[in-house]
Amino acid sequence: MESNFNQCLEWLLEHEGGYVNHPKDPGGETNLGVTKKVYQNWCTEQDVFMKDMRDLTFDDVRPIYKKNYWDRVKGDDLPAGIDWSMFDWAVNSGSATPARTLQSILGVTSDGVIGPVTIDALDGKNISNIISRIYIKRQVFYESLNSFDTFGAGWSKRNQHTRDQALTLIPNLQ
Repeated sequence: MESNFNQCLEWLLEHEGGYVNHPKDPGGETNLGVTKKVYQNWCTEQDVFMKDMRDLTFDDVRPIYKKNYWDRVKGDDLPAGIDWSMFDWAVNSGSATPARTLQSILGVTSDGVIGPVTIDALDGKNISNIISRIYIKRQVFYESLNSFDTFGAGWSKRNQHTRDQALTLIPNLQ
């Protein structure tokens, strides 16, 4: 839902934290959840000066999150709650895996790109049930990763927290 982006971004940045460069993290050097590779690509595409990763600010990463993640999962078009579930997972794992998962849940072609067919398939569905199913499938995905032993506790906590927050966004459950 379009009006949820700012709230979702605030929650996302709470999950992501600040600067890290963990040797076992495949993302490498990261700040505010944005990897160096993503930031370099953004700066090249937008023709903007690239700062040192340690110096990134909210204003630097906001447009990256909007274009590269929120817009890719069609956050403005998704029901409240599902938008947050999909956005957070896309940031954490790329947009194709959560998109294919949602499409599988909805019984539509799983091409990894959310479009009109996926959006239409949500009409009349139980949103809290879909959020719970996304949570379960996201957990299974994390547990299948080789780095789960290192990062699994944090991913699991994040996944549960995201589900709980997503449920608060559903208008009739508030």
